[in-house]
Amino acid sequence: MLKHTLLHPEITAILARAGHHSKVLIADGNYPSSNTLGPNAQLVSLNLAPGIVSCTQVLETLLTALPIEAANTMGIPPDDPHALAGDPTIWAEYRQILSKAGLSIPLQPIPKWDFYDAVASRDHVLTIQTADQRLWANLLLTIGVRQP
Repeated sequence: MLKHTLLHPEITAILARAGHHSKVLIADGNYPSSNTLGPNAQLVSLNLAPGIVSCTQVLETLLTALPIEAANTMGIPPDDPHALAGDPTIWAEYRQILSKAGLSIPLQPIPKWDFYDAVASRDHVLTIQTADQRLWANLLLTIGVRQP
């Protein structure tokens, strides 16, 4: 019986095979998940209906099961038609969730097109597609090491 809150069998199996430096993308509902998978990655779609499930729900659940050493958002180009004034509010939520989980890692944006390249890397093992409707909610997690 699992003690953490992650119960999805496919996600659990993929993460059990992943190791240090493996990358997991929590994708919002607008992210082109099907055509940006890394060569070793699998896609799990959890987009049941608009807003169900959210990126924050997935993050909270994954943090019960994984050590995380880095968290990267998709940087917003200033000339993007969907650019915001300041950070998206979801980034503050991510910081709160990471802090509540006892992690002191910064949330670091990667420029948009470099973010796509980071996801397409051989280290990318899993994309979890959500139905989150908030813009700029994509979050790329790097798995850390399990401490004795």
